[in-house]
Amino acid sequence: MEHLDEFTVDVKTRDEVGDLADGFGQMVKELNEYINNLSRVTAERERIGAELDVATNIQKSMLPCIFPAFPKRKEFDIYATMTPAKEVGGDFYDFFMVDERHLAIVMADVSGKGVPAALFMVIGKTLIKDHTRSGRSLGDVFTEVNDLLCESNSEGLFITAFEGVLDLVTGEFNYVNAGHEMPFICRAGESYEAQKIRAGFVLAGMEGMKYRAGSMTLSVGDKVFQYTDGVTEATNAQNELYGMERLGEVLNKNKDCSPAELLPKVKEDIDLFVGEAPQFDDITMLCLEYKSRMECNDERTDN
Repeated sequence: MEHLDEFTVDVKTRDEVGDLADGFGQMVKELNEYINNLSRVTAERERIGAELDVATNIQKSMLPCIFPAFPKRKEFDIYATMTPAKEVGGDFYDFFMVDERHLAIVMADVSGKGVPAALFMVIGKTLIKDHTRSGRSLGDVFTEVNDLLCESNSEGLFITAFEGVLDLVTGEFNYVNAGHEMPFICRAGESYEAQKIRAGFVLAGMEGMKYRAGSMTLSVGDKVFQYTDGVTEATNAQNELYGMERLGEVLNKNKDCSPAELLPKVKEDIDLFVGEAPQFDDITMLCLEYKSRMECNDERTDN
């Protein structure tokens, strides 16, 4: 931006014209100061914007985003998406092979928004994955992760989280819930229904909490849909919530869809409901379909 020095007026008289000239000179000086401040603010905003773009890309790269995720595995199909409310968000999902026959899924939501929540998300995601091991109770996993998160929680954040591990041979699905939303299960040939499972306390909320795992058995053709509260609490211009009922309706309207087909259908319905209202929370979803049993010919995979 150019300065206004060239517009200064040099008037020596002490009458009204002189007063006007002095006032004009003062205005030019203040305008120059404003331009200088505006230039600095603009440059700072551009720098922050560039850094947020980098943070957004880093966060996206930390979440599994290449699909199909396991093209050589025929036993399951999985798909997940996250739409942050800000440049960076506090939601996260994850899925990974614990060993050759066990698949883990994670869905979580960090309290708060922006960079602090995103940094705590990285810590939580890393701890959960690192502590999930073959043969270990998911209750013990969350118990240990909770204590570690409490030690590094200077911002007073907390995480609601759900983790499930599917045995691809038997269909046993072990899970643990730390204050998170109820998953929807669609049994083969039936409808999606919310599973009223026990929800423990949030992670990083209090040291010494003990978490207990639950278990159910999935059959071939069954699907698991998990999400964060940004889905059910999406709000339209009339301040109405999207809600569990409408979520169940859109899931069952598209119950025959594959995971990769289902999630865009749900997001489309959320967008239709919300309309022009702003998005206040991250919208994150994951769907897992158990497609076939894993053949177990090696006794070592039974351990």
